[in-house]
Order: sequence, then C-alpha cells, then structure tokens
Amino acid sequence: MRNIFIRKEDEVSRSVAKHKKGKMTRVAFKKRVVLSLVFLFVFFAMFGLVSVSKVFAQEPTAQAGAEPAMSPERASVVRFGLVAAAIAFGFGAIGAGIAIGNVGAAAMGAIGEKPELASQALIFIALAEGLVVFGFITALMILGRT
Repeated sequence: MRNIFIRKEDEVSRSVAKHKKGKMTRVAFKKRVVLSLVFLFVFFAMFGLVSVSKVFAQEPTAQAGAEPAMSPERASVVRFGLVAAAIAFGFGAIGAGIAIGNVGAAAMGAIGEKPELASQALIFIALAEGLVVFGFITALMILGRT
C-alpha cells in the first residue's frame, strides 16, 4: 500500500516539474513585461534625443523688423486643424482595423467551408480597407484648409 502512495507522489512531482519546466510563472512574466517596457522607453528616448539634436543646435537668426511667420491667432486655428486631421485619420484607421478583424475572421471561416467564396470575401475585406482611405482623404482635406 505504501508503494502505491510513493508512486502517486512521484507521478505528481514529475507532472509538476514538467508543467513548470515549459511555463513561466506570473512573477517572471511581469518582470519580463516591465523590463521590455523600460527598454522600449529608453530606446524611444534615445532615438528622440538623437533625432532632434540638430534642431536644438541651430542658432536663432534674428532679422531686424521681420514679421513672425505666423500670428498667435493663426497658430491656434492651425493647431485645431492639425488635431482634427489626426482624429479623422486615427479613427478611420482604428475603425478599419476593427472592421477588417471581424470581416477577415468571418471570411476565413467561409473560405474554409466553401473555397469558391474567396473572391467575394476579398471584396468585403477591401470595402473595410476603404475606411482608411476615406479617413486619409478627409485628413488631407482638413490640412489643405489650414
């Protein structure tokens, strides 16, 4: 009877060892995610500093009696135009991504059952992709007016 319990304990310990061997614990996963985010932030910070260093290295050129390129009132109007263009393009891209995700999943399921539906499925995916084009055109129209 004792041998049966020992065998069960050995089987359980082996299965636990196999389970832990290929799996990552929650704490290790969190550490990896945090380390990845820190690395990403440092990389972007370094890239940003390198890419804008020439902008800060330039000396300002002061011309006597020169008008500024843009008045403060015009700058505030242009700022709202730029934000509107970004929103138009951003929401168009997000909407297209959601649409393509849903339509693409359904299309792949339909193609799996009936392969002759592939051409029709591609048409629906292209219609969803058109949302990005509409958002881009709207953003260009907004930028053209500012």
